[in-house]
Amino acid sequence: MNRRLFLHAGAASALVMAGAHRALAQGAAVSSDALKALFEQPLPDLEGRSHTLSEWRGRPMVVNFWATWCAPCVKEMPELDAMQKSHPKVQFVGIGVDSTENMRKFVQRVPVSYPLLVMGTSAIDVLRKLGNPAGGLPFTLVFNADGRLNRKVLGQIDAADLERTVTGLAA
Repeated sequence: MNRRLFLHAGAASALVMAGAHRALAQGAAVSSDALKALFEQPLPDLEGRSHTLSEWRGRPMVVNFWATWCAPCVKEMPELDAMQKSHPKVQFVGIGVDSTENMRKFVQRVPVSYPLLVMGTSAIDVLRKLGNPAGGLPFTLVFNADGRLNRKVLGQIDAADLERTVTGLAA
């Protein structure tokens, strides 16, 4: 009996998550104010230097919110890094929902060639404003060179799908 209840609960959870992914894929509205705030918010890198996403305006950009404790985030990092290397005209940026110390330790084990910025747990509120009501990770935003939001993905990326999107942006 308990096993059946557990299986039903798991199936219900999967349906809820599938619905959340579908809602994001259909493009829940993101306010221009939320995007402007994201591009203008100063964030430190792992060396403490301040950056804003607006530094990379004029280039297509992939912004990935992640954390060292998020298994799907960790799994997709090498794929994102490989895409950054194969698409130098597209700027990849990782925004950590984590501490600087944890992120530094992580990149010692898993080197990343693109900038990593630290937002910490305050990122959860930002994620919600960007159309991710649950504040789930990983959360990836893809911007055209003019700064318009092209797409957003909640959950681990499908590397082939993101590759097609990035190739189209870099053309």
